Amino acid sequence: MKVGDIMTRQVISVPPDTPALAVARLLAERGVSAVPVTDASGMLLGIVSEADLIRRLATGAAPEVGLTQRLFYNRDRAAADYTRAHGATAEDIMTRKLVTATETMTAEDAAQLIETHAVRRLPVVQDGMLVGILSRADLLRAMLAPAEDVSDAAIRAALRQEMARLPWADAPYVLVEVQGGTVTFHGFCHSPAVRRGLTTIAAGLPGVKAVQDRITEAPLNREF
Repeated sequence: MKVGDIMTRQVISVPPDTPALAVARLLAERGVSAVPVTDASGMLLGIVSEADLIRRLATGAAPEVGLTQRLFYNRDRAAADYTRAHGATAEDIMTRKLVTATETMTAEDAAQLIETHAVRRLPVVQDGMLVGILSRADLLRAMLAPAEDVSDAAIRAALRQEMARLPWADAPYVLVEVQGGTVTFHGFCHSPAVRRGLTTIAAGLPGVKAVQDRITEAPLNREF
């Protein structure tokens, strides 16, 4: 599944000269937590989030600087932080260093970016132009959406694909049977953790009704 299949395309954005208070009002009225900042051509410049706006309140009081802190006090940085937090426009307070996605990126890779960078959303860009937003809610809806093909063949193919993708799931002596939505594992595997992992993979696939683990720990010894 690609980002372009699940992202939100109707995105509210503001120009860089939008007053900061107007941005705050927009977030409150629309019930969103952030808004992209774009120029007249749609080029993404940054994002103003609730955190950027709340920072204005957090930096409102004068800080108490002790003797030790005074020795290492960086006046230039403190002034720059104050200016950014209390800027008059969206351009003044927006976050400029953004983690972005593209429409062709897989949903799994996008989810990894969101998890790694601890962000709530990814702007989706094409040649620097904003084309959509991918949020955590979009990813959750994609997970819950019913799959188009839940046939036994589709389940078997999806299971094999996921097993091939995960190094730990490479179990050449494990056979897979799918019948009526029930996945049955046969063969042998020495690792209980791998067996549990294979069961978890199968149980999470759309269309799977039950999973049966008939794997043994070692091959049968036969005397000829």
